[in-house]
Amino acid sequence: MTRPITPQEAAQVDELVARGRAALQAFEGATQEQVDRLCRAVAWAVANEQTFARLARMGVEESGIGDPESRVGKRFKIMGILRDVLRQKSIGVIEELPEKGIVKYGKPVGLIASLVPTTNPELTPPGVALFAIKCRDAVIFSPHPRSKNTTRETVEIMRRVLAREGAPIDLLQCLERPSIPAAQYLMTRVDLVQATGGRDMVRAAYSSGTPAYGVGAGNSTMVIDETADVVEAARNTRISKTSDFGSGCSADGNLIVEASVYEALRDRLVAEGGHLATAEEAAKLRAVLWDAEGRRTPDTIAISAQKLAEKAGFQVAPDRRFFIVEQVEIGRGNPFSSEKLGVVLAMFRYSGFDEALEMVRAIFEVGGKGHSCGIYSFDDDHIDRLARVAPVSRIMVRQPQSKANAGAFNNGMPMTSSLGCGTWGGNITSENIHLKHYMNTTWVSRPIPEDRPSEQELFGEFYGRPVD
Repeated sequence: MTRPITPQEAAQVDELVARGRAALQAFEGATQEQVDRLCRAVAWAVANEQTFARLARMGVEESGIGDPESRVGKRFKIMGILRDVLRQKSIGVIEELPEKGIVKYGKPVGLIASLVPTTNPELTPPGVALFAIKCRDAVIFSPHPRSKNTTRETVEIMRRVLAREGAPIDLLQCLERPSIPAAQYLMTRVDLVQATGGRDMVRAAYSSGTPAYGVGAGNSTMVIDETADVVEAARNTRISKTSDFGSGCSADGNLIVEASVYEALRDRLVAEGGHLATAEEAAKLRAVLWDAEGRRTPDTIAISAQKLAEKAGFQVAPDRRFFIVEQVEIGRGNPFSSEKLGVVLAMFRYSGFDEALEMVRAIFEVGGKGHSCGIYSFDDDHIDRLARVAPVSRIMVRQPQSKANAGAFNNGMPMTSSLGCGTWGGNITSENIHLKHYMNTTWVSRPIPEDRPSEQELFGEFYGRPVD
């Protein structure tokens, strides 16, 4: 049970809220040109290669989670978010629909509480900051205790830019002494909560009484059918599985593979750096990855294949980057069919696409409903059939999930670090959380020629029938 908030913690939050609201008032007259320029300045300060590499290393060292080498690559998300916000309007008239007599105006949502996950202390703050600045919002960041110093340093870099550019410095603030009670109190004092992180954090956001955007758990699953380019599928799987040691909820966790290409894909995965676990090794991995109640053990999340093998009681070659665990059973009794949050990949074999669809349904009953899945296929009918039945918000076609579903430069998904999972995942939206979610919209409606079909047109064949 969470302890009560102390007077000192409440005073800390109250001061940040007062300063944030003063900053909002001072920034309300900013023009579109001014906010766009400020977005560029803030993004460059964090996303220049040298600074982001330093922050990425700092985040990994502080939290003990992730891979500093591949985490540096996440800077492309900041660049992508900047690209997206610069191409959209957020102040004054943002959209016109003349045929409907509608004009839409963008307004700030106000003061935002952003709950920062331990896996992205250097990415979530600048991403949220760009959306907020673009919409003339203010943000108070609540760091995860395991990566609080990295979050604070990232926010401080952005605050220095605000000061240099003559913008209110308190548009971006950070809880200096983060705690669960302080975060819960903060969420009651703001206008919007943006929660990226674990299930408990998201539930707290939704129960705060403040409008909130949360995310759901992942259990990313890929279908590989007989038309797939096996080399491409294996390469992309390795990219997704090993990025930041699989710390992200989008990292490929399950492969459902058509029988005729199963062995070829498995061999290519080994060539890409996978270690094909024996039955004994798989049992040891299971024992160390989950406790007796089936909960994921924290000290095995997002660590290298070598460290994980050592914890499990065996060794793998230095060039092995992830584990391949061949499986048959799908269900809550087999944790390998659940989210792994690490460098372990489960492989399942299917015969006939109907069976593949049933396996997809079964996997998402274990966990990850609403999040994402994908398919390696050149068969449009297979792609369509998967899209019609998969209980997910996004499906990536021939792309690595962890690099694609939150937006990429070679797809049209909005860039973000927060993925809504719809009602499947207990979220209010199934969209990527992006610019439109950080603004209020005023609709102005002017009269148009009457658009009123006749009753016969509306009721069709039922018009005039006797009513029982």
